[in-house]
Amino acid sequence: MVENSRIEEAEQTAGPAKDLGRSPRVTLRRISSFDQDEFLERVHASVDLHQPRMSLPATPEAFQTFLGRFDEGQSAEGLLVCLRDTGAIAGNVNINSIIRGRFQSGSLGYAAFAPYASQGNMSEGLGLVLRHAFEELRLHRLEAQIRPDNQASIKLVQRHGFRYEGYSPDLLFIDGAWRGHERWAITNDMIGIVPSAPHPTLPNR
Repeated sequence: MVENSRIEEAEQTAGPAKDLGRSPRVTLRRISSFDQDEFLERVHASVDLHQPRMSLPATPEAFQTFLGRFDEGQSAEGLLVCLRDTGAIAGNVNINSIIRGRFQSGSLGYAAFAPYASQGNMSEGLGLVLRHAFEELRLHRLEAQIRPDNQASIKLVQRHGFRYEGYSPDLLFIDGAWRGHERWAITNDMIGIVPSAPHPTLPNR
């Protein structure tokens, strides 16, 4: 416990993590303990945007549990989309359920935060996430599960070239019930971001 406290204290002293990518308006970086207060503030300001489709951590304890899920791309990656001019957190993107071996795939979850939603920030941020996932993490495929009524999210993935792969009834437990979702996916070769060498867990044949 003492060692964990020292790690958290070091993160908070060091400040935000380094950028993983930049676009004209936003940067991409990993989430850290340093972000707790601002992240929670953004979540509380964005309740009307997210509920009931998703539930983000809204207390310090929930945030620390949320943070503990991420391990820099081994099984999950927690990322923040931040404004370049101020550093403010405009949204978050998680690459969840990373599976290596013959699959080399991950599942995307993302949310825009008020007051920065509907301004193109998440579109630029998702472009940076795709490059990071395919070049740095060397994934082959990313999938997004989206409720059919979430047209803003569907338009976002369409803008980046995701293909519709079907509808799965009762796919995810959302707001107290199992909900059907559309499945949208993209592979690295669909957008020409293929790493020079595959991930070492990919079999030779």
